[in-house]
Amino acid sequence: MKKVFIMTASTGGGHNRAAKAIAEELEKRTFNGENIKCYIKDSFKLVNQAMDKVISEGYEMSAKYTPKAYGTAYSLSDKKFFSFNEYKSNPISLLMARKFKKLIKEEQPDLIIGTHAFPLIALSRLKKGARGENLETEFEEFVEKSGDIKYEFPPLISVLTDYTAHSTYLQEEIDYYICGDEYVKELLIEDGISPNRVKPFGIPVEKSFLESRPRDIVLQELGLNPSKKTVLLMGGSFGAGNIKGTLDDIATIDRDFQILVITGRNKSLQKTLESRVSEYDTDINIKIIGFTNIMNDILPAIDLLVTKPGGLTTTEALLKEVPMIIPYFIPGQEEENLDFLTNCGVAIRTTNKFSIKSVIKVLIDNPERIERMKGNIKLIKKLNSAENIAKLSMEIFENCEVDYSNTFSRRSVLDIIEDVPLLTK
Repeated sequence: MKKVFIMTASTGGGHNRAAKAIAEELEKRTFNGENIKCYIKDSFKLVNQAMDKVISEGYEMSAKYTPKAYGTAYSLSDKKFFSFNEYKSNPISLLMARKFKKLIKEEQPDLIIGTHAFPLIALSRLKKGARGENLETEFEEFVEKSGDIKYEFPPLISVLTDYTAHSTYLQEEIDYYICGDEYVKELLIEDGISPNRVKPFGIPVEKSFLESRPRDIVLQELGLNPSKKTVLLMGGSFGAGNIKGTLDDIATIDRDFQILVITGRNKSLQKTLESRVSEYDTDINIKIIGFTNIMNDILPAIDLLVTKPGGLTTTEALLKEVPMIIPYFIPGQEEENLDFLTNCGVAIRTTNKFSIKSVIKVLIDNPERIERMKGNIKLIKKLNSAENIAKLSMEIFENCEVDYSNTFSRRSVLDIIEDVPLLTK
């Protein structure tokens, strides 16, 4: 039975969703008459719960409350010096490498797929060590140096979950890169990645997401009128962005339409908006809901999406052919996602001069512009990303058999410590 590790991390929803989509598609298949088993591993949780909590919650807090600081850190870490030096040698990578070494030695996977950069940095260190190459001093315990024997290592696939290519993803040991679009492929090629190692399959989304119920039924269930234009306002899974100020502006537009607001897991924001809406002097029907698991139904039922440009959110909008308006974003990868979306003509970025009020008015008054944006979406949306990743995995199984007979044969200090029985009182 072929065994696949899918390494993810809970920094935003896109990494985990992509991992689930890939696992779902792979486990539908068999190889040589046997099932394929996928194991989704949250990389930070593997190290310890405290690290996972600090990093995952730290990402959410910085994205919501200190986005400029996050953007500065993102830009600095995107420098190639940091990619090829600092990030490969930091303590987190070392801790991950130790956990991954033990896991790979015990489970012996045939393929490893990563939907986050950090675990792939650690895995790349292990793979380089497997070839007997010298590593930084702190990583020397992972280097095989027993004569001419070099142990084998499972192939690595890196899945980029944004429409950009951060330098931390650039690792020489990655066998294939999966990216969201041909534009992103060119970015990777410009950064020195061989073209035949880059597959612009799109960002993976579960097959079930592509299904949806009739628009009229969905809008009626939400308390909305199917005959009216519908604008959806949201800010990702944790309700980031200036949703309050944006709703204030949209609610003053003198057009016949309705608004749906999704606040995600941000219950405080939901309560604030519900109180705020009660004080509006408007005839616009405004519905506010929290977290929902029917985005597959909601997106095709609306006309315009006002949101921040997260990788998962924008991918889902593209798959459902929903034009986007972007009034806010987290500096960093979301700003680069926004560049991609506007360059492709599938989203409009608002500014002080081109306010969200004027943009929505023009689109409602000129529906042919909405249709033009939908036409542009048709040119770039990719429906079969997870399926194509599964096909690539099958090709790897055909062409690559990992021989674990010599893997990690050199005993390190870490192995010796793990063999010492715990002292009991």
